[in-house]
Amino acid sequence: MQPLRTLVFGLNFPPEATGISPYTGGLASGLAERGHLVRSVVAHPHYPAWKVDAGYGQWIRQENYSGVAVQRLRHYVPRRPSPVPRALSEVTFGLRQMLIRWGRPASIIAVSPALLSSALVRLRALATHRRTPFVVWVQDLYGLGVLETGQGGGLAARAILAVERWLLRSATTVVVIHDRFADRVHEDFGVPRERIAVVRNWSHLPPLPPVDAGAVRRAYGWADDEVIVVHAGNMGVKQGLRYVVEAGRLAKVRRERVRFILVGDGSQREELKEQIQDSPTTTELMAPLDNRSFGDVLQAADVLLVNELPGVAEMAVPSKLTSYFASGRPVLAATDAAGITAQEIAMAEAGITVPAGDAEAILSGAKRLASSGEESARLGANGRRYKEHLLGETFAIDQFDSLLADLTASAAKKHSAHPRSS
Repeated sequence: MQPLRTLVFGLNFPPEATGISPYTGGLASGLAERGHLVRSVVAHPHYPAWKVDAGYGQWIRQENYSGVAVQRLRHYVPRRPSPVPRALSEVTFGLRQMLIRWGRPASIIAVSPALLSSALVRLRALATHRRTPFVVWVQDLYGLGVLETGQGGGLAARAILAVERWLLRSATTVVVIHDRFADRVHEDFGVPRERIAVVRNWSHLPPLPPVDAGAVRRAYGWADDEVIVVHAGNMGVKQGLRYVVEAGRLAKVRRERVRFILVGDGSQREELKEQIQDSPTTTELMAPLDNRSFGDVLQAADVLLVNELPGVAEMAVPSKLTSYFASGRPVLAATDAAGITAQEIAMAEAGITVPAGDAEAILSGAKRLASSGEESARLGANGRRYKEHLLGETFAIDQFDSLLADLTASAAKKHSAHPRSS
């Protein structure tokens, strides 16, 4: 059999270390390991800082990433990704993707977000590659995110939802990362169940070696009698991290030995920095870390925090959860009790949930988890077991490999039966 030519379109790709990038890169390299000829058309690394990394930024740049032919395209990157500049960024990227040579792929995968660039890619595919199976891999529900974070007005939200509905309904198959997403895609957008597949995201960290937690804490200046609460990943609107700074302020005023560490970067980082400087708080910012240091910090923490803006419930499964579970530490989620994040933690039995937007609850939840070493160890072990049994990278990419093989075989069969159809 000839190797399958697989064309992947995505905005984010390694060396970006957070968000969707590790999954797009992991899928592309995993398919290449399984014999696919993979080409990924992606942007230059710029997330979550919203600034193109040093050494990048060429109009077109060719690379090889773990057996994947990577083509990077320069596009507009706003310094402050408010809704309109962010939409313009996606459109400029989508236009660049539309206008390059695609070749003759056996299957096409578009990663959403970015929704608008994926929609433009789909338009091009309908014009020039109509018979090629087209898969939309949904990492976040974009329109729902606009509604839940309040970043778009009624007209803008309706327009985004219309684009998302058209894209998902026009795709050959929609791959989602959670069963709740499958329900929303079917019920909200009318995509038939048989055209929806669930492939769970995995932990992109390598296996975490045992760490001397005391040594790590001393290296970062964390005392043994402090409760260290770590929130890792993007610092954007969706995360609502101002409430964590407020929880740190309460700890400071009450002289509680609870320190909140926000690790990463994002569009809200400067605002958080100003908030921390304006009022005494035990909350601190830490720059993004390499994988080894990141794993060490997670394992040395007492509590790992997922914080979401009030109202955010269904738009995304926080990618940080896979790494949190891998670390074996208990998880505190400040989120909607009926939302997808709370459900995931409950299924894993890996932590507790407190109301979103409640600084008092965040502080109390952290103290509760840290007060019982036995309970924390049990929850951490549950999370690690859940990750190992249900969130494995090999299984996920095998699912994708099988899906693409079935789609291309079906497309070839239809083409041979109707050779003149378009």
